[in-house]
Amino acid sequence: MAPRRKGDLPTKVCAVCGRPFAWRRKWAHVWDEVRYCSDRCRRNRRPTSRPR
Repeated sequence: MAPRRKGDLPTKVCAVCGRPFAWRRKWAHVWDEVRYCSDRCRRNRRPTSRPR
């Protein structure tokens, strides 16, 4: 199997900052669940509305 180029990796757009980010090996098993490009964006995520 030939190594992949960075340009061939899947990408997503961050839910907070709107910047594109690429797949990382540490996200291999949870790629479908990844929504934020960094820990900073994850901490600053928009609050969800809570039912009362």
